[in-house]
Amino acid sequence: MIETKDNKNAYLGNPLLKRANVSQNWTKKQLLEYSKCMEDPLFFIQNYVKIVSLDEGLVPFKMYDFQKEMVGTFHNNRFTICKLPRQSGKSTIMISYLLHYALFNDSVNIAILANKASTARDLLGRLQLAYENLPNWLQQGVMSWNKGSLELENGSKILASSTSASAVRGGSYNIIFLDEFAYVPSNVAEQFFSSVYPTISSGKTTKVMIVSTPHGMNMFYKLWVDAEEGRNSYIPIEVHWSEVPGRDDKWKKETIANTSEQQFNTEFECEFLGSINTLISPSKLRSLTYKTPIQSNAGLDVYVQPKEGNTYLLTADVARGVANDFSAYIVFDVTEVPYKMVAKYRDNEIKPLLFPQKIYQVAKAYNMAFVLIEVNDIGEQVANAMQFDMEYDNLIMASMRGRAGQILGGGFSGGRAQLGVRTTKAVKKIGCSNLKQLIEDNKLIVEDFDTINELSTFISKGSSFEADDRCHDDMVACLFIFAWVTDQTYFKELTNNDIREQMYRENQDQLDQDMAPFGFQVNGLEDENLGTMVDEYGTKWSPIVRDYDSNW
Repeated sequence: MIETKDNKNAYLGNPLLKRANVSQNWTKKQLLEYSKCMEDPLFFIQNYVKIVSLDEGLVPFKMYDFQKEMVGTFHNNRFTICKLPRQSGKSTIMISYLLHYALFNDSVNIAILANKASTARDLLGRLQLAYENLPNWLQQGVMSWNKGSLELENGSKILASSTSASAVRGGSYNIIFLDEFAYVPSNVAEQFFSSVYPTISSGKTTKVMIVSTPHGMNMFYKLWVDAEEGRNSYIPIEVHWSEVPGRDDKWKKETIANTSEQQFNTEFECEFLGSINTLISPSKLRSLTYKTPIQSNAGLDVYVQPKEGNTYLLTADVARGVANDFSAYIVFDVTEVPYKMVAKYRDNEIKPLLFPQKIYQVAKAYNMAFVLIEVNDIGEQVANAMQFDMEYDNLIMASMRGRAGQILGGGFSGGRAQLGVRTTKAVKKIGCSNLKQLIEDNKLIVEDFDTINELSTFISKGSSFEADDRCHDDMVACLFIFAWVTDQTYFKELTNNDIREQMYRENQDQLDQDMAPFGFQVNGLEDENLGTMVDEYGTKWSPIVRDYDSNW
């Protein structure tokens, strides 16, 4: 039953809210209960928090076992990251803990951030509903109360907003709660952490709580994997769909029948691979792991330092530098197979006038690496600067050879030559095909997070492959250009590596078995020196052999 409150002490006429500066008469029982609630958030939530159930309306919050464990983890740790399935009560337990924190701590600031502002306000609305249904003696007086924020007389404030770089910039927050963080675009998530984390790390008791269902290999995926492997300070919490009461194999079959297996795997099995029909097989994508760069600065990540005597190749994809697509390049060690990605650059604001210098500095450091630039749009401007302004010697050119398409060469070797390669349909098709084979056969080692992230959303669209909606494929473009290069005669002569021939030799035994269903067995006949054939079931028979001294 909802406690009836005195209207003269109500906030703006709302009988469910107590206004500020109202004196409270306490009983011994209330003081004892208040003390228990302050010391134990579990006691407070189980006894005083009410939620709206779809089937029963307003009811006391009956917590699942995993929700109780989550509260303890939130309370005792500064950084928590949670991977939970859909409709598992993850948001409800979060706002219940935030309600406790705001009530029993003075002058704290809490930010509720979600992928959409409307979602964040909905979460705040659910917290406000739980607050309205607290007993009068448990409430703090209300100073401000609206759809986007609230303030209590103990100085605690709660803000609801979308997750963006400007959402809480300049503010000082004791708790930041990030809901459905996996659905925040990668560029926004990166900007958010770069602008907000300094304010969080400045405190000794400040908390960050991240809760989401996976949605691709993005920032949430990186934070989760780093937490599992102890590379950051987040405590990981994982909940399986079967831990939610009422969910069993029958429920699973019914859910898949009503949706799809892919959707179930993403939203309930919590698989990170969000896109389907990816160029690289899902099983291979799941096995790819990333490493932390040994050096990282201004968009450049270095994984392996240059080695004397090694041969390197750099492929570059050029954007316009207007914070949309990225200008990017990858440096590959092509000294031996498997090829290795040793460095990468990625920036969506660098101007084409400055990009050649970025390429030149790194290519020179990597033993005057061979450089191939994609010249479809303004890439030609970058290639010209490399060739004529910087006089870089190892710029790779390409020539048009009629039906043969583009052919790589070190210089102008006939045909219509150009400083770089144009990404035609043929180049992209061959490059994607080669890239798939190189990665899935472990002939190309990729251990960069951004690149793996793009591969996980590089999907089939029509007769080609492109980035999924709201995703990027600039790093993948560098990859498939490189993969196209590996099958060029010029590259094979340059590196003395014929990847196709090597892969054929490694798989020759299997190919022979696949192509030869019959075996041969010598029977020792001296006059014919022929053998009987043995089929796959062990049956012997003699082949018909032509006798050139007769008709047959």
